[in-house]
Amino acid sequence: MAERVRTPRVGLIGTGFMGSVHAAAWRGIGAPVGAVLGTPGGQRPTDPALADAEWYGDLGAFLAAVDVVDICTPSDTHVALALAAAAAGRPTLCEKPLSLEVAEARGVVTAFERAGVPLQVAHVVRFFPEYVAAREAVVRGEIGDPAVLRLSRLTFAPDRGSDSWFADERRSGGLFFDLMIHDLDVARWLGGDVTQVYARASGGPRSHGIAVLTHASGAISHVEASWAEPAPVFRTRLEIAGSRGIIQCDSDETAPIVARLHQGAESGSTALADVSLTANPFEAELTHFLDVVAGRTEPVLTPLDAVAAVQLAAAARVSARDGVAVSIDRSRSEG
Repeated sequence: MAERVRTPRVGLIGTGFMGSVHAAAWRGIGAPVGAVLGTPGGQRPTDPALADAEWYGDLGAFLAAVDVVDICTPSDTHVALALAAAAAGRPTLCEKPLSLEVAEARGVVTAFERAGVPLQVAHVVRFFPEYVAAREAVVRGEIGDPAVLRLSRLTFAPDRGSDSWFADERRSGGLFFDLMIHDLDVARWLGGDVTQVYARASGGPRSHGIAVLTHASGAISHVEASWAEPAPVFRTRLEIAGSRGIIQCDSDETAPIVARLHQGAESGSTALADVSLTANPFEAELTHFLDVVAGRTEPVLTPLDAVAAVQLAAAARVSARDGVAVSIDRSRSEG
């Protein structure tokens, strides 16, 4: 008889918007959250996905009671909580960004390396089926060498109150760290290491930013992020132009991803339609994390990839502020 694999006890830190998303995904994959870290004496979450979770008010007791940790707290708290999880030897999934500072992000990675336990940062776009399909097409060489990439993520300004952590750019990192970082990571995933970043942005709660990335391969990425759309708009677009053709993915289009290759006119379009686009990317992300923890697979995104994403977001913020291109030290953007 095959040995029954025990479902790990999941400990969730943070029960806000993303905490609820993750809690539902954990339940969806059959590993419901077993413990929640909250403020001593604070209000317990009413989320049905957390109904059976045990409530802890002490970080040490919480870490001792769980097998894996999921951090879904404000961005400026990620480092301290991740370091505590590493010190306790707990495999950890941490919402993006890993940190708002590159040096701190590297310090977290080092702590997990020394502890010998996995760290996965929740760059969930790497688990969206259409982006996975695009990546696989690029790896297979279907469009040749990528030359120009365009990525857009356009939505409305989050309304969490003027006194929330999210409204304080020193705590949230603003547009570049909270929204654009998704596509900065994807651009590097698809186009390779980045050597230079030039960005411009409008300020305010309805900010809009554009970053141009120069890749070591010579490819160029145009990355756009916006909180200026009217609610409830959330639009994404991906285009990769290569030496043999183009891959396109647009959330506004009926056909979510197609490849148009430079072949004979009679060949027509080749659709990458044999990919399920209904899979829940958050469930895929959590399943992958557990597979990495169990040693069943290699990580899709390494901790050093997450550091590189922080580095790109930081460079974009500096470039937009100072109006200059920022060079990326490739020796310090491993992954």
